[in-house]
Amino acid sequence: MECGVKLETLSWIEAERCFENDPVVVIPLGAAAKEHGPHLPLNNDAIIATWMAEQIMQRLPVVVAPLINASFYPAFIEYPGSISLRRETARDVIVDTCISLANFGLSRFYVVNTGLSTLRPLAEAKQALSQGITLEYLDLDEALQTLPDDLLEQQYGSHADEHETSLMLHIAPEVVDMSLAVDDGGQGEGRLTRSKGQGTWSPSGVFGQATLATPAKGQVIAQVLLDHALDQVSGLVELNS
Repeated sequence: MECGVKLETLSWIEAERCFENDPVVVIPLGAAAKEHGPHLPLNNDAIIATWMAEQIMQRLPVVVAPLINASFYPAFIEYPGSISLRRETARDVIVDTCISLANFGLSRFYVVNTGLSTLRPLAEAKQALSQGITLEYLDLDEALQTLPDDLLEQQYGSHADEHETSLMLHIAPEVVDMSLAVDDGGQGEGRLTRSKGQGTWSPSGVFGQATLATPAKGQVIAQVLLDHALDQVSGLVELNS
């Protein structure tokens, strides 16, 4: 297999043939219903995860599994439309997906993770999987630490902020409304809240300075994240070489 394929586009006969050499399975994980402020859509993370998986698929001989569009997002439950699974459920969705495909001889899995709160259930899933199944995933905290020091201007932020809005301006500018972008979330601690005095107060759902976002910054961020993911997936591919 010279380049990647999407599992959902195959017949079961084609899938069986594709599985013969135990390709790496890439699993996009991104919320289709999670608030991202007034300027970004609820499916923001799904767009990012899908884009990244497709970029990986164009470069490496992987099988891309269907998008997992719900996970553990407790920080956003006050904002209408946001869906969060229990942590144990989020863990089990990953575990069951991997085990289901492992039944056909697949042993290496990579989750294109687009969240921060998802890191805990992903770590638990990795630990829960039996010997013979390898699971790796994109750690956004780790990847974003490799950005150029002078790229971002915001004083704080991690959600629907300068970096995330910039990324979306690069990969899907048609869904971003910068006229609605705000700087918010600078007061309080804890999960985001629409009520003062109960956590990180953010009437908009933004945590950071979204108004500083630009497509040029997004291009740099996209390349850094993609390079990080490609390095990890390439390592998994080489395990079977």
